[in-house]
Amino acid sequence: MASEAVVEAFEMIGAAIALLRTEIVQPGCRNLSADPLAAIADGCLDILAGVARIEARIAALKSAAVTAYADSARSAAPLDMPVQAKEMAIAAEVGCVLAIGDRAAGMLLEQSHALNTFLPRTLAAVQEGIVSWQHAKVMVDETATLDREAAGALEAHFLDAGAANPAPGCPAGEMPAYRFRRKARIWRERHHPDSIEKRHAKGMQDRCLEYTPEQDGMARVSAYLPADQAAAIWNRITAIARGLQGPHEDRTLTQLRADILATAALRNHIGCTRCSSGSTGTAAGVPVQPMSPRPGPRSW
Repeated sequence: MASEAVVEAFEMIGAAIALLRTEIVQPGCRNLSADPLAAIADGCLDILAGVARIEARIAALKSAAVTAYADSARSAAPLDMPVQAKEMAIAAEVGCVLAIGDRAAGMLLEQSHALNTFLPRTLAAVQEGIVSWQHAKVMVDETATLDREAAGALEAHFLDAGAANPAPGCPAGEMPAYRFRRKARIWRERHHPDSIEKRHAKGMQDRCLEYTPEQDGMARVSAYLPADQAAAIWNRITAIARGLQGPHEDRTLTQLRADILATAALRNHIGCTRCSSGSTGTAAGVPVQPMSPRPGPRSW
């Protein structure tokens, strides 16, 4: 059960939200200004700016609560309880309370642990409303494979104005998260302590193909591949699609790309000859790089 202080705090938050909602619906005396519509618009923008800061602080609070719950649950669990079962139970509890799936809950647990354990500057920036939760997730992602020293350097570059080499231009919290991700990734690649060859070899182990159902009888298929293979596939499909464009072709370039990929992948003779014969093969006309030897298909 929540303490009286917690209940009172949330009641005050609810009252403040109700007051702000009233200020939007009934702007009060602002409509008495020379330009009432402009005054209403400015007031709404002020509320949006405040909401953005509060959302970041609430996200930081949720992250801290998730981390503290996970730590206490791990400590209270039976000593003989398997680690995997323990983590699944924790994720299930968090997912139930927040009405999210187990996978999303697991990601939240990982992100919160990283933020509250390894990224003090990012945590402080979110708590102060300087950057959003989306920016914090970018920082978690881009520092996931870095040691503490390298992660701290990346944090300082973007979040510490007094750093030896601060990021020039727009502050991180004032740019969209996707732009921040791009800048953070470029800096990470240039300053990563490990060589690109070593990191690429490790990344190769994570290559995969994923299927995601969508609405209206549609779905997405995405592949995580080495950059050279992905670029070759994209460039070849784009070239074929552009070649099919013409006055009698009604499909857009985007639609043509999708149709070409589906047609190539579903042809009966398509296959990776490496998997069966041990030699480098082709798939849809795109070279397939040799992979580590794998056992051939089993006969049942």
